Amino acid sequence: MKFYLKENGMRIDLDYGELSISGNEEYGYRPFQLMVASIVGCSGSVFRKILEKQRTEIEDMTITAEVERNPRVANRIERISLHYSIKGYQLNKEKLYKNLELSRKNCSMIRSVESSIKIEETLDAIELNR
Repeated sequence: MKFYLKENGMRIDLDYGELSISGNEEYGYRPFQLMVASIVGCSGSVFRKILEKQRTEIEDMTITAEVERNPRVANRIERISLHYSIKGYQLNKEKLYKNLELSRKNCSMIRSVESSIKIEETLDAIELNR
């Protein structure tokens, strides 16, 4: 990966498009937003694959992330709370939590930061009728 200096941050050209990074939201994504997005994207993708393999039928999944940062230590990320809202059919909340634990073990982004950032996960299962 090759990053380039720009007036108010950095940029990288990826197959999907250009990504601008800046400490100022007016000029690009803030680094902490990208960190949280990486964790959510990885976790959500792994979780979805596990649910598909187990033939758990979901219609929708949203993940809300709350971030706690420490302004005394370079505004570092201390905690990320992820809340999954899953809409589907014949959902078993206990099984969903077990699959969430499995996804955590297989998410490279969570595994990369788990010793320095506390990551908490909760979920709601919303049962849909056919």
